[in-house]
Amino acid sequence: MSESSQSIVGEQACPSSATASQSRTIAWIGTGIMGSSMAGHLLRAGHRLRVHSRTKGKAMPLVEAGAQWTDDPASAARGADIVCTDVGLPSEVEEVHFHPQRGVLAAASAGQLFIDFSTSAPSLARRIDAAARAVGAAALDAPVSGGDVGARNATLSIMVGGDADAFARAMPYFEKLGKTVVHQGPAGSGQSAKIVNQVLVAANTLGMCEALRFAASAGLDSHKVLASVGGGAAASWSIAVLAPRVLNGDFEPGFVAEHMLKDLQLARDEAVELGLDLPLVELTLARYEALVAAGLGRKGTQGAYLLYGAR
Repeated sequence: MSESSQSIVGEQACPSSATASQSRTIAWIGTGIMGSSMAGHLLRAGHRLRVHSRTKGKAMPLVEAGAQWTDDPASAARGADIVCTDVGLPSEVEEVHFHPQRGVLAAASAGQLFIDFSTSAPSLARRIDAAARAVGAAALDAPVSGGDVGARNATLSIMVGGDADAFARAMPYFEKLGKTVVHQGPAGSGQSAKIVNQVLVAANTLGMCEALRFAASAGLDSHKVLASVGGGAAASWSIAVLAPRVLNGDFEPGFVAEHMLKDLQLARDEAVELGLDLPLVELTLARYEALVAAGLGRKGTQGAYLLYGAR
């Protein structure tokens, strides 16, 4: 399989069903809004699941369903076949992987496969890959898109960077989590693709919020407006999923606003590294900075609507 190869689940051949059906020991670190659903799919697929999360209570539904709680990431990872991480901030990715006693790489051994579903810098993904290779293991950066709905329904888009053979090994697990799985290239490529995704999503979400505020101010029936624009050229995930939440006054997170701020900061930093001037990134970053500064960082990204004074 070439470095540029890809697989869209259901359209391209995956490893055999016998391989996919084998029960493996999977360590899962991070059971937040999306991680809990994703880990649950693997548990229901018959895999032995060890879990650890910063907040133990968030992992309890998985433990009650049969997962094993562990006290730190290293304990979860030690001897596991697959080690999956899904945490919020790059500093947490760093801690979970590289802490000298509690990090998953402190317990790494030859033959293991590390999959990081978090969103962080491509350079950090390359460091994780190098550290895994040093002990004879493999690592993939595999950030996802699709929000809480995609995680619950196993319809995520998964953007993968890393070794092509490791990608092939991971496909039986990816296909339990998402509908679209694409190998973007070597280590760090998945994270770069996720930055592309987040720039698009942030711009679309802010556009949706401004448009709905305009519709309300113009005296339009916003539900009728959505019925029109949702079927035309303006159709998007933000219009289909987030706009109805705004109209229902639901600003709880499917994806947390402060994490979008983090992702846009990553986009700005990578743009600087590439010598790019991206004014839209700067604009969207400023709006999410304002949302967090207003104390609304734990709201969903659709909380940007609240910047327009409407509740």
